[in-house]
Amino acid sequence: THPERPQYHTLLITITQSSSSQSNAPYIVMSSSNLPTKTESSPMKTEEQPSAKKPRKDDDERVAHAARFLYKSPILSVPQAMICNDFTDAESKDRALQQRVRRLHSKLDKGIVNADTLVDVGKEYEDSYTPFANKARDFLTRSTDQFVCVKVCGEKLDEAGFVRLSKREAFGGKLVPGGSYYYTINHSTLVAFTVGAKFKSGNGFKIIGGHTDSPRLMVKPLSKRTASGCVQLGVECYGGGLWYTWFDRDLGISGRVLVRTIDEVTQKEKIEQHIISIHKPIARVSSLCIHLESAEERKAFKVNREDHLSPIIGTQKLLESAVGLQLNQFGEDDDAWKQGQEPALMSLIASKLGIETKQICSFELGLFDCQPASLGGMKDEFLYSARLDNLATVHCALETIMDYSASEDLANDDMISLIACFDHEEIGSNSTQGAGSPVMSEAVERITAALSENSHSRDPETHASAIRKSFIFSVDQAHAVHPNYSGKHEKNHGPKMNAGVVIKTNQNQRYATNGVTGFFARELARRGDVKVPMQEFVVRSDCGCGSTIGPILSANTGIRTVDLGMPQLSMHSCREVMGIADLTHGLNLFKAFFKHFNELDNCMEG
Repeated sequence: THPERPQYHTLLITITQSSSSQSNAPYIVMSSSNLPTKTESSPMKTEEQPSAKKPRKDDDERVAHAARFLYKSPILSVPQAMICNDFTDAESKDRALQQRVRRLHSKLDKGIVNADTLVDVGKEYEDSYTPFANKARDFLTRSTDQFVCVKVCGEKLDEAGFVRLSKREAFGGKLVPGGSYYYTINHSTLVAFTVGAKFKSGNGFKIIGGHTDSPRLMVKPLSKRTASGCVQLGVECYGGGLWYTWFDRDLGISGRVLVRTIDEVTQKEKIEQHIISIHKPIARVSSLCIHLESAEERKAFKVNREDHLSPIIGTQKLLESAVGLQLNQFGEDDDAWKQGQEPALMSLIASKLGIETKQICSFELGLFDCQPASLGGMKDEFLYSARLDNLATVHCALETIMDYSASEDLANDDMISLIACFDHEEIGSNSTQGAGSPVMSEAVERITAALSENSHSRDPETHASAIRKSFIFSVDQAHAVHPNYSGKHEKNHGPKMNAGVVIKTNQNQRYATNGVTGFFARELARRGDVKVPMQEFVVRSDCGCGSTIGPILSANTGIRTVDLGMPQLSMHSCREVMGIADLTHGLNLFKAFFKHFNELDNCMEG
């Protein structure tokens, strides 16, 4: 349209209408000299270019919609035609961006800005999700298990000014309105909260619940195993993993190690807990080559979890010299547990911690995929990582509460904003640190009492009042529709990646959502500073339904609960995938929850 600026011509997208009377769907094509003038299915013609001196009246709208499809549809980055059947629906979306495109187009006509700026708008939209996704990528790579995850969260909370509490000591006298605090249970469950500046005892709690654990291979108490000249680790399957995905992966090791040492002050023996993560491919579960498989074995990859999943960590000939090292370091120690460990593994752990091997008195270790989290897809719109279920939620919840603790909204808040990330969800939550434990109800009771006028007494009426004013977001990853298995989803309830947060409903209470709590989630998504797209999920009536911490927490505490999740594929695989836009959608929904819940709850009858 502007011969004096040919670079603008190469970027322009032209919108042309189908000449077929059977369809009014517009065509979107790249403006290029080698574009086809028609397709086999339907002829089309390109419009004459409007004069640069007298632009068409609807030219701004054309460029606005064209820019939308430029950044949303990778196919439009090449000079070929594309039918866009959802064009009409697209007109109602992203109006703020469209307005900016129109302003830029006006400046282009006047020569105020360079045409390349128009492409930057599309790039800005695409990159609006990338920074947060990169933060998640770093968090996921570092958080190799529930122990390391809680340690990483604690470090971030320390940096954000949260005060660490001891769960063994009374909270009375330590909490003040406007303050931010956290504590851990078993080094694998995290509770973090901020106190509204106007909080009064008996007011409610806004709670985001998730879990820190994921399916993985755990090292057995007596880990040493040898076979066919190879040294292996004895492992046990934790949770319901897709275990065939763990074959032929480079596996590191992480978890908790107990170390015997001497207190420098008292000179008495003490046992320290150390969290360790060795990002080195020390183990591998190798698959059987196809040439040695029978015809039946080739049809279906069946895994015997006891016989087939023991990883190889070395050859017996090379590692056998470590046996003497073990005996020398252990001396006359007759600890059967130590004698059942592979010496090379014990030596590696000791080296990582900077201690002697004989100081190690116990461990709780598991394997993880060494491949770091990464962005993928043609436009980097996906996040590929291990442990998306459910560390994606933990990351969003953590970022939300840190942001909220530093926001101006806290000054007018009269509630507690809290995140609780539990261990052992993948195996039923029935443990001292799982959602089935007293952790949640205890947190509400202790915090309420600590902020009352008499911080050392617990009034049942005050506690009951707080419970009835509270609300839980139970957040666990959701099942996105798999394009190769779309029949597995109920046809009207198939969540898509990069399309919004999912509300999970099950009338048999496998999820805690009901009509009221589901409305709260949708309404908060609408009221937020950034509108959050929402999706619905109901499992097919002929299919079993998984569950979450939602029903457990609501039953144990009596707090209203909604089950939510960000959609993903490959759940419980060694490597999972989700859309990066949904991370930001989750973050924005959590922010809306902390900011707007109280005003919404005050509007709700009953």
